[in-house]
Amino acid sequence: MNIPPEELLARRGRQRACRLLVAWAALLVIIFAFVLRAFHIGQAPGDIAPEAAGAPARPPYREVDFAVGRGYLGEGWRVYFNEPDASVDRADYADGMDSALAGAIDAAADTLDIAAFELNSDPIQAAIARATDRGVRVRIVADDEHGLYDSRNPHLHVLAQLGTEVRDDGRSALMHNKFAIIDSVAVWTGSWNFTVNGTYRNNNNILVLESAAAVYAFQAEFDEMFERAEFGGRSTDEGIVEFDHAGGEVRVIFAPEADEISALIAEIESAAQSIRFMTFVFSLDELAAAMLNQAASREVSIQGVFEHRNSTASWSQLPALHCAGAAVRQDGNRYILHHKVIIIDDHTVITGSFNFSRSAANKNDENIVIIRHAAIAELYLQEWRRVWDSAEELAPGDVVCD
Repeated sequence: MNIPPEELLARRGRQRACRLLVAWAALLVIIFAFVLRAFHIGQAPGDIAPEAAGAPARPPYREVDFAVGRGYLGEGWRVYFNEPDASVDRADYADGMDSALAGAIDAAADTLDIAAFELNSDPIQAAIARATDRGVRVRIVADDEHGLYDSRNPHLHVLAQLGTEVRDDGRSALMHNKFAIIDSVAVWTGSWNFTVNGTYRNNNNILVLESAAAVYAFQAEFDEMFERAEFGGRSTDEGIVEFDHAGGEVRVIFAPEADEISALIAEIESAAQSIRFMTFVFSLDELAAAMLNQAASREVSIQGVFEHRNSTASWSQLPALHCAGAAVRQDGNRYILHHKVIIIDDHTVITGSFNFSRSAANKNDENIVIIRHAAIAELYLQEWRRVWDSAEELAPGDVVCD
């Protein structure tokens, strides 16, 4: 059959169009498959359903290593542990938690309020001076004899001479807080004094909360000290703030204005399985009694690490806990275990500047943070295990029980 030339050309055109369409479709399929494969390869295991990936979910934070210590960056929070190696060589004292805080201060644009029991870190001092120079409103409240007027550590005095506003508590009791509020966005708080020893020798932790509620709580505490000179029992604030943050619950308590001992005992009495602690000072007998009551009534296990200096003194609760059957150890750091941490049932963390002592409860300016947050609790538990594993069991005769 003869086909007109026009029809033949039309057919050939349609055939070429079909072949071109099929080619483009095949190319798109190849590109889609390549992109999908690249996407899955680039994902962390936690981004893929565990059933499909055959791997555990990725933790909800990013780890950051320092030469001395480590940090964890989550959504709206950060945690730092310094992990000192007991080096006596000050040439090794670099790239610790002080570099993290110095970097955060260098990023400050508007305001920086710091409560510092002690401060002799060169990187932190330099970052504060730079912030003052570039017009950030910097205010510091410090302890007098351990801070502003410590002749061995003139860092705060030098900052005051350079134009930074620095005020002290002017009393024998301690302004023992260690926190920083940066740009009214983030609060840094914990056991860590902003010092060389605090960073590179003594065991410490710092918790960062990027939270308006946390800023509100700590700003009120700072303002009452810096602006109104209300220290210790002269405080006019209630001293307790509670809020939800980053999928967890947070309670901030300031001493001595709040009934912090009752609050701590209430947390201890909530324990159903375990109480673990690591502490510089533990002399509150009612806190030890609450722990032992949980052990007796609910079979809660107690494991704790004490700073070895003075741990067997008459005022320390190590002998009472040991003689009642609790598992207690003395820390293995040649310097100081400076944590003030209790972990309850592996999900509640108590941290802050508050030593578990009568002076902290009745005289000093202190803060306690109680946080219920699964990821944060796991990180503090890891630190506790590290400290526990390096701690020393009591030798026969160290404690004599009746």
